[in-house]
Amino acid sequence: YYTVRLAKRVGADGRVLAHQAAAARRGQPALLAPMVQAVLAQSGLAASGLDAVAVTVGPGSFAGLRAAIALAQGIALAAGRPVIGVRVAEALAASLALPPRRTCWVAIDSRRGRVFLDRGGSIEPFALTELPRPAGPVAIAGDAALEVVARMAARGDDVMLTDARLPDAIHVATVAARR
Repeated sequence: YYTVRLAKRVGADGRVLAHQAAAARRGQPALLAPMVQAVLAQSGLAASGLDAVAVTVGPGSFAGLRAAIALAQGIALAAGRPVIGVRVAEALAASLALPPRRTCWVAIDSRRGRVFLDRGGSIEPFALTELPRPAGPVAIAGDAALEVVARMAARGDDVMLTDARLPDAIHVATVAARR
């Protein structure tokens, strides 16, 4: 059992013009195309009016990522616009204001007692019992952040829990716009 939140937002000048979100246990990929269609209709924009199409590229569910990336590529191809892939960690980091000298790590649950840990662009799987030691103070974001922080704090690491769990589409768009 797992829940995935899907959000598609169209932003102009940092404003959200339209938004759709859904939680689903199964069939997340089937929700994407109707959500994109609804967001475009609500925003009053056609796909050709977009500057680019931004999509998260992981880590995450293989089926969900594959469907989202394929849909983003299809929309971008039809509109003659570029696709910009954004890592989950980049989007979560864009949502945070961290203290100086504190690095952001993102922990994504990969099930069965393991996490994908994104440490500045290096994404590796780790067992929760074998998490790496940070070189300095870290802040942890992601859907597995609570478990990772608890384990790291218990062994004495300088670790801070953030409230960023899942990437918000506006932060995905923010990262894409910077590029």
